[in-house]
Amino acid sequence: MFSVTRKLVLASMAAFLINTALQPADAQTFTPSRFTVEVRGEGPDVILIPGLGSSRDVWAAQADALAATHRLHLVQINGFAGQPVGAPAGQIIQPVVDELARYIEANDIERPAIIGHSMGGLTGLMLARQNSDRVGKLMIVDSLPFFSGMFGPQVTAASVEPQARAMRDQISGMDDAAFLAQQNGGIGRLVKTEDRRAEVVAWSAASDRATFAGAMYEVLTTDMRPELATIATPITVVYAYDAAMGPEAMIDGLYRGQYAPAPNVSFVRIDGSYHFIMLDQPALFQTAVTDFLR
Repeated sequence: MFSVTRKLVLASMAAFLINTALQPADAQTFTPSRFTVEVRGEGPDVILIPGLGSSRDVWAAQADALAATHRLHLVQINGFAGQPVGAPAGQIIQPVVDELARYIEANDIERPAIIGHSMGGLTGLMLARQNSDRVGKLMIVDSLPFFSGMFGPQVTAASVEPQARAMRDQISGMDDAAFLAQQNGGIGRLVKTEDRRAEVVAWSAASDRATFAGAMYEVLTTDMRPELATIATPITVVYAYDAAMGPEAMIDGLYRGQYAPAPNVSFVRIDGSYHFIMLDQPALFQTAVTDFLR
């Protein structure tokens, strides 16, 4: 009896070890060092990435609506909106991209839809460029492949770098009061809905200053336009327009012109909104998201 029992135990252990060896090394064991993830709902996978200094709560209305039909992965980038920095100093966006790819692989997520706002849109674009086999489709919310291109057609990543560096160093050196005043001064150009402005400012104010400044520098000096032609992933660009921004043709031309090299891109313009479309026009934005995921 002992011999039979021992054989059964050894066989079970061997089967366990074989199955374990066959699993991907990172499966269910990878803990990101650059972000945390809140998972909600069941269904097809959707990864939502907030923008510079923002909380995952920026997607609150969409998460409530989508959780009944989709499994949502709500990313919160470390150092933003009160989230501890966690990882060592250095590059910010590229390590997030790398860890998102590992997160998708480790959790056996099959070609998820990615939705990214602002810096999160750039992050999603970089992820699709470097890991096209892991991304099903991409929605970019009010973000450009070269943000600094809005300063003029002659601007390049190299020419804007000294200015971006100066802005980074200035923000890093601000005290809390000066930074808060700066954020309050600029929020009127980012959020049209007055009663939503305070929460966005609060997210920025709670962000680690060096992380915020460094990420801003990376956004300003990253130009993805030369790589767009190689991205086969379907891209939906959702962008804002309001009369306060200037002529419609100018805004349309900026977005459509920058994304023109992408082989599979479509555009959705949402009027009566500033940069935070999901806060200014939640119903119209929800329709755009629903159409994208359909």
